[in-house]
Amino acid sequence: MTKPIGSSLDDHLDAEIARDAALADTAATIRALAAAAIDVSEVVGRGALAGDLAAQGEHNSDGDVQKALDVIAHKRFMQALEQAPVAQVASEEAEDVVELKADAPLAVAIDPLDGSSNIGVGMVVGTIFGIRPVTRGQGVEDPNASFLTPGTTQTAAGFVVYGPATTFALTLGNGTRIFTLDRAAGQFRLTHDAMKIVPSANEYAINASNARHWDAPVKAFIEDCLRGSEGPRDRDFNMRWTAALVADAQRVLIRGGVFLYPGDNRKGYAQGRLRLLYETAPIAFLIEQAGGGATDGQGRILDRVAAKIHERSPLVFGSVEEVDCVAKYYDGRQPTAGRSPLFGQRGLMRS
Repeated sequence: MTKPIGSSLDDHLDAEIARDAALADTAATIRALAAAAIDVSEVVGRGALAGDLAAQGEHNSDGDVQKALDVIAHKRFMQALEQAPVAQVASEEAEDVVELKADAPLAVAIDPLDGSSNIGVGMVVGTIFGIRPVTRGQGVEDPNASFLTPGTTQTAAGFVVYGPATTFALTLGNGTRIFTLDRAAGQFRLTHDAMKIVPSANEYAINASNARHWDAPVKAFIEDCLRGSEGPRDRDFNMRWTAALVADAQRVLIRGGVFLYPGDNRKGYAQGRLRLLYETAPIAFLIEQAGGGATDGQGRILDRVAAKIHERSPLVFGSVEEVDCVAKYYDGRQPTAGRSPLFGQRGLMRS
C-alpha cells in the first residue's frame, strides 16, 4: 500500500496498526525510538557547540573506547524505551541485556550510535535497531533468550541517519520507507515510499584498507570490479565507503549497489566486525523488504541465530544481482574468479 509523500510517521504507524492490530506495541516502541532520535539529532547538529562529543571514556561491550556521544545516545534511547512496552534491551553500549518491564511483550536490540569514528569530524553517524517478541518459557529464564532467535522473528527494524538531514528508515514487514525529520514541525515525514532497490548497480562499498586481510573470494570479487569494463564484469564501478553502516545502507536503498564487510584473517575478525543482533539483522530486514539481498557472503543473514548477544557476522547486502555475484565467488560459480589478474601474472589483490 502506497502512502502520501509528506505524511507523518505517526500516520504511517496508525495505518500499520489498522492493517495488523498485533503491531500496536511495536508501533508504540517505534514512536519512543523516533522521539529519542530527534533529541540525539539535536545534539549531533550542534556539533562542538554541544561539547567534545568525541571525548573518550570507558570501554563498551565490544572493547571499543566509548565516546561522549555514544554515552549520550545510549542514555537517551534507554530512557525512551523505559516508557515503551519493552521488557529487554540488548545495546552495544551495555555488556549484558538490560531488563526493563518484566511483563512487556517486546525486546529491542540497538546500536545507539553507529559510525563512532566519524564523531568530531562532522561526518555521518546513526542509530540501528531491531524489535523482536520476548521469548518466555518454563522454569529458569535465560535473559538472552529473546535475542537468540533468527532475524526472521523481528517485527520491525530501522535506522536513523544523522547527516545533512536526519532520516529514519523503517520496516514493519510491509515494505521499507524513509522518513525525513521536519525540524520546524518536530516530526518525521514520509519522503521515500515503498522502496525498491534496483537489481544491479555500478557501486560497491568496502573498507579497502583491509584488502591484504581478505580471503580469496572477496579479493577476486573486488579485483574484478576494479578491472571494470576490461574485466569479466564488463562494466566500470565506483567505490564508496563512509565508515557509517547507516549511510551506506541508505545509499544502497536509494540507488542500489553492494556493501561488503566480510570476515578476514586478522585476529578476532573471522566473523567480521559488525554485530548480528543490532547491526546486520536489522539492516538485512530493511534491505529484503526493499527487494534487495542480505547474506554473510553465502547464507541469508535473517536465518542466522546468535549464540550470544554481541555476536559478530559478516555482511553483504544490496542489489540482488550483486549480492548473488559475491556468493558465486565464494562457492565457485564465478568461472573467472582467480583468473586474469589486474597486473600481469600477479593481481593487485591476489597473492
